[in-house]
Amino acid sequence: MTAKDWVLLRLVLIMVAFQHIHCGSVSYDGKSLIINGQRRILVSGSIHYPRSTPEMWEDLIQKAKDGGLDAIDTYVFWNIHEPTPGNYDFEGRNDLVRFIKLIQNAGMFVHLRIGPFICGEWKFGGIPVWLKYVSGSTFRSNSEPFKRAMQGFVQKIVQMMKDENLFQSQGGPIILSQIENEYGLASKAYGAAGHDYMTWAATMAVNLNTGVPWVMCKEDDAPDPVINTCNGFYCDYFTPNKPYKPIMWTEAWTGWFEEFGSAIHHRPVEDLAFAVARFIQKGGSFVNYYMYHGGTNFGRTAGGPFLTTSYDYDAPIDEYGLTRQPKYDHLKEFHKAVKLSEIALVNGNQTVIRLGSYQEAHIFSSTSGGCAAFLSNFHLNSSATVTFNNMHYQLPPWSASILPDCKNAVFNTAMVGVKTSEVQMLPADMPTLSWDTFTEDISNLDTDSKLTVNRLLEQLDVTRDSSDYLWYITR
Repeated sequence: MTAKDWVLLRLVLIMVAFQHIHCGSVSYDGKSLIINGQRRILVSGSIHYPRSTPEMWEDLIQKAKDGGLDAIDTYVFWNIHEPTPGNYDFEGRNDLVRFIKLIQNAGMFVHLRIGPFICGEWKFGGIPVWLKYVSGSTFRSNSEPFKRAMQGFVQKIVQMMKDENLFQSQGGPIILSQIENEYGLASKAYGAAGHDYMTWAATMAVNLNTGVPWVMCKEDDAPDPVINTCNGFYCDYFTPNKPYKPIMWTEAWTGWFEEFGSAIHHRPVEDLAFAVARFIQKGGSFVNYYMYHGGTNFGRTAGGPFLTTSYDYDAPIDEYGLTRQPKYDHLKEFHKAVKLSEIALVNGNQTVIRLGSYQEAHIFSSTSGGCAAFLSNFHLNSSATVTFNNMHYQLPPWSASILPDCKNAVFNTAMVGVKTSEVQMLPADMPTLSWDTFTEDISNLDTDSKLTVNRLLEQLDVTRDSSDYLWYITR
């Protein structure tokens, strides 16, 4: 072998070693996702890039990591990225690649929910308005024009991620992708055609060869290898459609969205933590808080009637990027306790023991000797003293205690040790603002923008979503 051959061989070996170190793998079994050969309990949180400013992203991501999260979850918003057919916008708040790279820089994973129908209280559920006027297109159905447009956008996003090496199989942070969104009810409405569309969407996504699993939330019929997942306030009742798929909760609702004229919704952190503990003690291994930071519906992006500009969602990080207490810190301590139990949870065999009328123990023990237990009290109003492994434990109402070694309770979901904090708006040192009114001049409207008809018009058909306003002049 010549010296040149030796140099080439060394270069090949270095490249192989580099790929081995930096390229990852994601698979799954009935217990959890498996990342680089290791089963994992993963805690994720939703942060939507266009609902905050790019200047906020790095701080939001760091706060999520400091709060004990492993991953960030985001939808991909079709109608802001493709406002007209074939013309794309990935600048400013729409810079998806930059957002994902910031998550990667923080050492976190990404769940990329491409949809491209996303709901999410977003205008038209993320579907661009121009698609309404494509001949023969029926949204989220087995119509060829819709499927062609949808496939084109999904392929566009996947290729962008591949070009930037952002899938875990390329060494990037994306460990999961989602196709469609909560299609189960719509599928039933369409009947056989809905099932055909759902199957087509799943097959189309899998054939893009991303090297990471795909999920479908609230879709009981998700075909292999796609994982069906749960969304809701509670998901401890949920099981996937095959025993070899992990139990995943893609939306654990931290609060709710706001509507003009309605009450502002709050979800106590004690209830949220107990809901997640119940999910994990039933074998759940992936949970995503929807939302972890809700943010703001800028411009005209709020979807549905009467939805507010604020999308705060009572999330652990509020609309302005400030931590909400006690929700943020209580969940942070909860995540620490779960991580102390991780090896037993994903590798152990589970046993359930009744401790009382409303109390039970979920024990996870592995052949290596690891043991973790969750002791739960399902009574809404009464505390209980239970005996487990010849030791006594006090359980507040509607709570779970976590014992990472099956002996010492390190956390209880109802025992909050963090003070409540509230954001106060203080007056700034600036001149007093005053209200002013004006009358909009419509006399100079372009003649081409005027229509004369003898009926009321469907506003969207006239404005094509370019304005919220349609002036009527009666004669």
